[in-house]
Amino acid sequence: MLDLYEFFSSGDHWAEPWVLDVELIESLRFGPLADRTDLEVAIALTKLLYEDFVSYGTDGHGRRLNDENVLPVIKAHGGVLERLALEGPQWPFRTFDGPHGFGTYWRKNGMSGGGGWQMRRDCVEAILGPTRDALEELEELEYESRFKKGPAGSFKNLIFAAAGPKPEIVLRDAVNNDVEIVRNAENCLVYSDSLPPHGLTWRQMITWWTKNHHPDADEKTAADSLYRRLYRSLDSLPEQLLLRTYCARYAAEPGGFEIPALIPQVYLHYDPYTRRSGKQSGALYRQRMDFLLLAPDRSRIVIEVDGIQHYGRENPPDEKGRVTYTASPQLYSEMVAEDRRLRLAGYEIYRFGGWELTTPGGEQLLEHFFTDLLARHRKPTL
Repeated sequence: MLDLYEFFSSGDHWAEPWVLDVELIESLRFGPLADRTDLEVAIALTKLLYEDFVSYGTDGHGRRLNDENVLPVIKAHGGVLERLALEGPQWPFRTFDGPHGFGTYWRKNGMSGGGGWQMRRDCVEAILGPTRDALEELEELEYESRFKKGPAGSFKNLIFAAAGPKPEIVLRDAVNNDVEIVRNAENCLVYSDSLPPHGLTWRQMITWWTKNHHPDADEKTAADSLYRRLYRSLDSLPEQLLLRTYCARYAAEPGGFEIPALIPQVYLHYDPYTRRSGKQSGALYRQRMDFLLLAPDRSRIVIEVDGIQHYGRENPPDEKGRVTYTASPQLYSEMVAEDRRLRLAGYEIYRFGGWELTTPGGEQLLEHFFTDLLARHRKPTL
């Protein structure tokens, strides 16, 4: 593991005492470093805090931090963990000495006298151990991802579930790749929180929904409100059946809120030029995905429900007003070409014909499919 102790020091490691670079530490609260990942920094900060508090609680030797700079390190640690979508430790103390220090805490909680060293070690372990374990698990997943072909790039945001006129999107900041919805933003939802290491679950979606759209609601009420909002974005009966069938799992099964969220009508890309001209570009054939799952194994799973318009062109009504379609090799070719592009980009794609979901066995077909899909993409065991 990369040793970042020297990186956090503003002194010469060989010629001068170790001195914390406070300016660098405080910068971590506002964003990642240019030449180190947040995961690397979080692991190093966790180790630094762990070893210093254990040292203070035992022999007192080898400590690098003091009462003046330990709090900035704790705050930086929390900020980096938040960007990694990990829950930070709950600190019952924030310094070494003084009324709010570790020393005062252990004396008030019976960690003095015989066996005190081990009790104080156990105390630090209880505070920082879960964070260390979560970071090690995330580090292992990062290592495994090097050998698994997944989507290129990192998660930025989701624009989804448009109900009404579709959003118009511009690239507001080309340097940071920031997009902005300049028209009809009120008709769609935008998720821009950090993506947790193990995908995006219903519980995380409900937490986001509560915070941004339904404050003061309890979890069950917020979940029902989110489901109804997502359902409104779907126009076709087969798509509605698919969402209902999947959501019945998290509504009824124990632990159902921990399964991946099924996100409808997700914008994959946006081309204002083709919108203005009324033409489709072969490179941007599919602007939206019908459904997206961000699975625990970090797979991005696309589910498409194909109506006849995906592979046939509508004919003029006949003398009785009946509408028929003619199979279009061009439409079919455009659809499968986009599938190839997404697969090469690391997405996993599953297609349903709209017709098969309107048959009497459509719901059962979906139940079996989701059972197999979630089993295949469950959280990795380490």
